[in-house]
Amino acid sequence: MTTPDSRRSRRPGSSILRTAVRRNTRAMVLGTVLMGLYQAAETAFPIALGLIVEHTLRDRSVGSLALAVGALAVIITTVSLSWRFGMRVLQKANTTEAHRWRVKVAACGLQPVARDTGLKSGEVLTIATEDADQTADIVEVVPMLLSSMVAVLIAAVALGTANLWLGLLVVVGTVAILSVLSVMSRRIGSSTKEQQARVARAGAKVADLITGLRPLHGFGGNHAAFRSYRRVSTEAKEQAVTVARVNGVYAGTALGLNAVLAVSVTLTAGWLAFDGQIDIGELVMAVGLAQFVMEPLRLFSDMPKYVMMARASAERMALVLSAAPVSVPVSVSGEERPVPGGALEIDCVRYGALQGVKFHVPSGEFTAITAYQPRAAADLAAVLALAVPPESYEGEVRVGGRPFAELSVESLRAHLLVNPYDAEIFAGTLRSNIDPSGTSTTVSEAVEASMLTDVVALHRQGLDYEVRDRGSNLSGGQRQRLSLARALAADTEVLVLRDPTTAVDAVTEQLVARRLAELRRGRTTVVITSSPALLDAADRVLVLDGGVVKAEGTHRLLLDSDPAYCLAVTR
Repeated sequence: MTTPDSRRSRRPGSSILRTAVRRNTRAMVLGTVLMGLYQAAETAFPIALGLIVEHTLRDRSVGSLALAVGALAVIITTVSLSWRFGMRVLQKANTTEAHRWRVKVAACGLQPVARDTGLKSGEVLTIATEDADQTADIVEVVPMLLSSMVAVLIAAVALGTANLWLGLLVVVGTVAILSVLSVMSRRIGSSTKEQQARVARAGAKVADLITGLRPLHGFGGNHAAFRSYRRVSTEAKEQAVTVARVNGVYAGTALGLNAVLAVSVTLTAGWLAFDGQIDIGELVMAVGLAQFVMEPLRLFSDMPKYVMMARASAERMALVLSAAPVSVPVSVSGEERPVPGGALEIDCVRYGALQGVKFHVPSGEFTAITAYQPRAAADLAAVLALAVPPESYEGEVRVGGRPFAELSVESLRAHLLVNPYDAEIFAGTLRSNIDPSGTSTTVSEAVEASMLTDVVALHRQGLDYEVRDRGSNLSGGQRQRLSLARALAADTEVLVLRDPTTAVDAVTEQLVARRLAELRRGRTTVVITSSPALLDAADRVLVLDGGVVKAEGTHRLLLDSDPAYCLAVTR
C-alpha cells in the first residue's frame, strides 16, 4: 500500500510539465503580457519609422517631427521596462519551479523504493540538478513562444495593411519554417535524452570510484576502474558531440530559413515600391520589419527545441518520481506506536534467501544472528530496515507487539534503527557525523563503546575534527567505528547492526563487543555477524542456515555442540 503522495508522484513526463505550468499560471500569464508588450513595442519601432518618414516627407513640420520623436521615446521606454519586468517575473518563476523539482527528486532519491528504478545515486544527482532545471524551463519557454507569436502576427498584419502579398508572405513563411523545425526538434529531444542518460551514468561511475578508491588501490584495480570510467565518459562525450551537431544543424537551418524569409520580404517590398504599389514610408516599414522580425522569428523557431529538451528531462525525472517509495500504511487513528522497550518478532518471513525464518528477541536481550549464506543476512537486514515493503514478503515482522504494517514509518524508525555495515560518512566533523541532529545525550558513551576514542584523541580538535566527504581522510576501520558510534548515539529502543566490526583488528573488536553489550544492557539489540567476539558477548546466538533458524544457544554452547557452527565462526 502506498501513501497518497506516492500515488500522486506516479506521473509521466507530460504530466510533470503540466504540473509546472499549472503551478505557475499566474506568473506565466503576467510574463506573457509583459513579453508580448515588449515584442509589440519592438515590432512597432520600424512601423513608427515608416510612418515618420511618410508624414515628414508630406508635412515637413517641426511639430510632426517632435511628435514622432516623442512616440519613439515611448516605444523605447516600453521596450526597456517590459523586457526588464517580464524577464524578472519569468526567471523568478523558472528558478522557483526548478527548486521545487530538485527538492522533490532529492526527497524521492533519499528514501528506499519498492522497485528498482535502474538508476544509481550519481544519475539521481544529475536528474535532481540538470534535468530539474531544464524541466522548469517550460515556465519561461511558453511565454516567450507566445510573445514571439505576437510579434510575428503584428508584423504580418502591418505588412498586410501595406500590401496583402507581404502579409501572406510572412504568414506562409513562418508556417513553413516551423513545420521544418518541428521535425528537426524531435531528433534533438531523443538525442538530448540519450546524452543526459550517458552523462548521468558517467556521474554514477565517478561516485562509485570515489567510494571505492581506497580498496581499489589496495588490490591494484584502480587502473581497470579508470579505464572503465574513460569508456563511459567517452560515450558521454561522443553523444554530447552528436547533440551539439544536431543543435548546430537546427540553429543553422533556423537562421538560414529566417534570413531567407527576411530577404524575401525585403525584395518583395522593394519590387512593390518600384512598381508603385507601396510608397516610400511603407517600404521603410517593410525593410525595418524584415530586420526586426528576425529576432522574434529566431525565438519562435527555437521554442520547439526547448520544449523537446524540457520534455526529455521531465521523462527522466519521472523515472525517479514514479518509483513507489517503501511506505508502511498509517493506522486508522494515525497514533499507532510500538510498545516502549518492546520485543522484536520475525514470524515465518519469506523473502529472497529467507525461507520462512521465525524467531523472537525478547525486550532487553542482546541477540546475535550468524548467517551461513551472506544473501540471507542481507535480505534480513533489508526487511528490518524497511528497504522492502511489508506487502513484498510473506509472513510478518512485529516490534513492540505490533506488525510493521500497522505502524507509521516515522514512529517505527524512531523506535527501531538498522545500521548497515556500509553506512555513509558525511563531510563535516566527527561530532556532526555521530549526532547529526545535535540532540543526543549519549555521544561520549557512544564514542567509548565504539572505540572511537583513539581517533578523537589523535587530533587536537577532538570531536570537532573535520571529516572530508565520504570520510576520505579516515581509514576503513575508523569510518566503521564512526558509523557504529552514530548508531549507538541514536539510543533507540531496538538496534539492529550488520557486521559492525569487519574492518577493525581483533583486539579492538573484543573491546567493542564488550562495551557494546554494556552500553545496550536493558535494550533490545540484534547484531547480524560472524564475529566470534560479538557472538560471545551476546546473550543468545541464532544460526541462520538455508533461510531458516537451524540452531540457537550461547556462543560457547554452540561451539561445543555444533561442528558446522564451530567451522563457520572460528578464525
